[in-house]
Amino acid sequence: MDNELEEIRRRRLAQMQEQQAQAQVNPAQAAYQQEQARAEMEAKKQELLRKILTPEARERLTTLRMSRPALVEQLEMQLISLVQSGRIQNMIDDEQLKQLLAQIQPPKRETSIKRV
Repeated sequence: MDNELEEIRRRRLAQMQEQQAQAQVNPAQAAYQQEQARAEMEAKKQELLRKILTPEARERLTTLRMSRPALVEQLEMQLISLVQSGRIQNMIDDEQLKQLLAQIQPPKRETSIKRV
């Protein structure tokens, strides 16, 4: 019984050491694979957006991305989910995109300065 337990411990220790060695050797490869997967997802997303947005709407998104990247990311995810659910049948033009942006953005607060 003790010999079996000792053998299991040695195997487990050898397995853990091997995993640790592989993790030290392959972080660059893992990072490369992760980057490749991210780039592939981004390419698919851009292709889908190209199919559902008019050139004017894509230009608006590109311009907006420079100043509000988080908002554009949120809008793109919403557009993709609408397409996947089948709620978008034809291309979205610039006016429709403006309406979607108005729905996503929180209302602006009015500020006024009163002098006493």
